[in-house]
Amino acid sequence: MTTTEPAPTTSPLSRRPDNPVVGEALHHEAATLHVTGEALYTDDLVGRTSNVLHAHPVQAPHPHARVTRLAVSAAYDVPGVVRVLTADDVPGTNDAGVKHDEPLFPSEVMYVGHAVCWVLGDTLEAARRGAAAVEVDYDELPALMTVEEAIEAGSFQGAQPTIQRGDAAAGLGRATHVFEGVTAFAGQEHFYLETHCALASVDENGQVFVQSSTQHPTETQEIVAHVLGRPSHAVTVQCLRMGGGFGGKEMQPHGLAAVAALGSILTRRPVRLRLSRAQDMTMTGKRHGFHSTWKVGFDDDGRFTGLEATLTSDGGWSLDLSEPVLSRALCHIDNAYWVPDITVHGRIAKTNKTSQTAFRGFGGPQGMLVIEDIIGRCAPVLGIPAAELRRRNFYVDGQATPYGQPVRHAERMVAAWEQVSETSSLAARRAEIDQWNAEHPHRKRGIAITPVKFGISFNFTTFNQAGALVHVYKDGSVLINHGGTEMGQGLHTKMLQVAATALGLPLERVRLAPTRTDKVPNTSATAASSGADLNGGAIKDACEQILARLATVRAELPDASWEELVAAAYHRRIQLWASGFYRTEGLSWDATTMTGHPFKYFAYGAAVAEVEVDGFTGANETRRVDIVHDVGDSLSPLVDLGQIEGGFVQGAGWLTLEDLRWDESDGPGRGRLTTQAASTYKLPSFSEMPAEFNIALLERAHEDGAVYGSKAVGEPPLMLAFSVREALREACAAFGPPGRPVELASPATPEAVYWALRAAREARS
Repeated sequence: MTTTEPAPTTSPLSRRPDNPVVGEALHHEAATLHVTGEALYTDDLVGRTSNVLHAHPVQAPHPHARVTRLAVSAAYDVPGVVRVLTADDVPGTNDAGVKHDEPLFPSEVMYVGHAVCWVLGDTLEAARRGAAAVEVDYDELPALMTVEEAIEAGSFQGAQPTIQRGDAAAGLGRATHVFEGVTAFAGQEHFYLETHCALASVDENGQVFVQSSTQHPTETQEIVAHVLGRPSHAVTVQCLRMGGGFGGKEMQPHGLAAVAALGSILTRRPVRLRLSRAQDMTMTGKRHGFHSTWKVGFDDDGRFTGLEATLTSDGGWSLDLSEPVLSRALCHIDNAYWVPDITVHGRIAKTNKTSQTAFRGFGGPQGMLVIEDIIGRCAPVLGIPAAELRRRNFYVDGQATPYGQPVRHAERMVAAWEQVSETSSLAARRAEIDQWNAEHPHRKRGIAITPVKFGISFNFTTFNQAGALVHVYKDGSVLINHGGTEMGQGLHTKMLQVAATALGLPLERVRLAPTRTDKVPNTSATAASSGADLNGGAIKDACEQILARLATVRAELPDASWEELVAAAYHRRIQLWASGFYRTEGLSWDATTMTGHPFKYFAYGAAVAEVEVDGFTGANETRRVDIVHDVGDSLSPLVDLGQIEGGFVQGAGWLTLEDLRWDESDGPGRGRLTTQAASTYKLPSFSEMPAEFNIALLERAHEDGAVYGSKAVGEPPLMLAFSVREALREACAAFGPPGRPVELASPATPEAVYWALRAAREARS
């Protein structure tokens, strides 16, 4: 648990009262409901709703084609089919994207699985059979399936930003060691346990109510309203809870909710739209894969002198969130390292795949992977251990990022690094591994340590705001509602603790209501690891407004209980509810120059991972992981530990297991997602967990700029998994001669590990 040692002067936002509820190690507020199966999700509400229609898509079999004929009459001959939704039914705007480049009912399909129209039936089976009866003719068009194909064809979309500091060419010119290479890596499927789901209904006044599994209820509300041609106040969106999101439900739910709402408007019946696993995987976006070229220089001491790089992301068929994802990738290519002269170009490839979207880390992991790969490949040639090369290049106080933001609390990166080095016995274990490897010719072990410096806030400054509604009832009980959504990450748990702390009440006196757009409007997505910072600040503001109104009553009744105080205030006609608001101060960002102060603070962490590799197959296991991570003064330590564990394992899955593949051949299956089920897409499971997993929260890490001194925890731990990939590189290197670089594909599947260690072996012979 974090030791709270705030600075001598702390802001009112970060200062904690005596005996706060924040900081207590509590289980998730819905943990019992989760493990007993009693927690309700959007699709569970269907059984509580009568006369529901079910939606099924008509999906295109081609990666790129023009729809030349759409005949739906045969669908109506299928018993149970009620309505077929097409572009002709849209009363408003036929578009589901905020960039106006995502037709809801397209006349040109852009990827295999693209929904051309939707069939509504009394049962899901009737809707499925109706969809199969719809006749569609296509005129096939050329399709681009890889980033390399898109680069060759000049197929790009959106902005092409550049981050620059100093003169990268001059930095390379004064280097004594110059390297260049390509770092390419795949995307990642979210594979949330609950697939996308929406349940829409319309009341007698035409008010549309959508229950949606969405991370961004306000934007879902706006897109539904645009499609229906109605104002936002005519649409209410509620998110009860999500069975996982990871960024995949930030933008992608909107069009699905709009289809359900449109169907409900036209039929005057509730409409349920829930994707099957195969539909979810073939229709919705993934983490962006990247193709990166780089040229880097080091001096004789192993310090960076310059870096030139071009990062090309695979955006898929439309922009979605590709521009801010790319922006964050460029802002995180430095990770924890000072590069004095640097130029990094970014661009977004347009390919005929699903529209790639947000995923935990939001471009940060992709940017960081480039520089971690550079260090891992260059260290052996420089004759400097990779851990030492990393440590030599850490930021120090007084230095700034390539986009101009000072790196505050750089010493915390050093503290986390040194603490995990000590607690993991890194030096002693490295010597033991060297000895073990010398005695085992066919199996090798590797150990590595990697850092994380991750900026917290939305790059788009406007999104850094939140609202909350706090009700105190006459009996003293409290109900809170805020703009953040719960997807299993524990946000609601933290918000309950914040409210209880702010009001000075025991936790059981506070209850939380589901997120709804008619309670807290104009909310930002629960994303960018900012949910607790933003919504916690808003809840604290609302609570403090109420306490300020109660102050005069408290002065007259100093010994009154909370319940007596509230009752007295009610009789004196004092308002017992408040709407709170919070905006993150001190932020600025110029997207044209790619400069500014986009982040409120940086979260730091370091991880040590040890792996063992089979030299015959490349099969490997992670033997032990040690982590020290900076969460400030934790709002809820058990929740934070769970987020660190989960983030790390998800990152390890992306880097070592999850091999996302499309058919790139010229055959009839071109463009088809070949890994569209758990049987073909390898996910991390208990068997991939390290046998020993040690996590510590960095102590003396109070963050003065955030609610009760805490820091975000959702995304940064994912990047601690770089330690596993680098440990695999070390193990592969042990099969070959010293001083030879190891190129390791990503994901570093057993197959990729085998080819890397085989190349190392051949270099020895």
